[in-house]
Amino acid sequence: MKGVLYVSHGSRIKEATEEAISFIETVKEKVDVSLQEICFLELAEPTIHQGMHKLIEKGATEISVIPVLLLSAGHYFKDIPEVLNEIKVKHPDVVFTYGQPLGVQPRLTNIINDRLKETHVLPHSDAKLLVVGRGSYNPQTKIDISAITETLYETTPFDDVEACYLAACEPSFEDALESALDEGHSQIYIAPYLWFTGVLEKHIESTVQNHKSNSDIIVCEHLGHHEAIQEALKDRVLETIHHEEIRGFALNKG
Repeated sequence: MKGVLYVSHGSRIKEATEEAISFIETVKEKVDVSLQEICFLELAEPTIHQGMHKLIEKGATEISVIPVLLLSAGHYFKDIPEVLNEIKVKHPDVVFTYGQPLGVQPRLTNIINDRLKETHVLPHSDAKLLVVGRGSYNPQTKIDISAITETLYETTPFDDVEACYLAACEPSFEDALESALDEGHSQIYIAPYLWFTGVLEKHIESTVQNHKSNSDIIVCEHLGHHEAIQEALKDRVLETIHHEEIRGFALNKG
């Protein structure tokens, strides 16, 4: 019997956990599989072990593990597979298929375009757009965010689009914002490439509040419950269930 385990990041902020659960519940309704569970990598429960136990207890023998992550980084390549390999040892008769993060997709980058329009603030000719990524020590993160930034340069009216990061990569969000302010732009748009609300979004908000200037700083909403990202996650589930080619990390053999 098939089962699906959604592995979200987790947050110490209750609102963020609730938002993730609400989003995944919406996607579950689009997937025709009776056994589906939600779990978290850290900072929230149920854990991966607990979520997997529920599925196996209900009779799942083929489990698709879906990382609810935007980009490939340490959680995808290392943290989740380590836990799954521990579970495989205990359940050698269960078949596990590991899906991919959403990755760079035009329909996801287009969400940023929608979030910019939702501000209802028309950009001036000298406006600057800061695309804010989570950041990671994995080099693929900068490659992916750079590709997203290049697409936004091509598809938005901004002549100045720059990527920055909240952790692990440079330039940092703080440095990029200070540089933009020093450059004297009349408007600075901030587009968080984050899926759910949480500590990182709160950090963006507090940083902006601490910078008083003559520039108008416009902070866009995170990606959130946008229909395009719902469809993107559903597609990751379906391709994993149907055992289409998975380019992601291969689990060790038990």
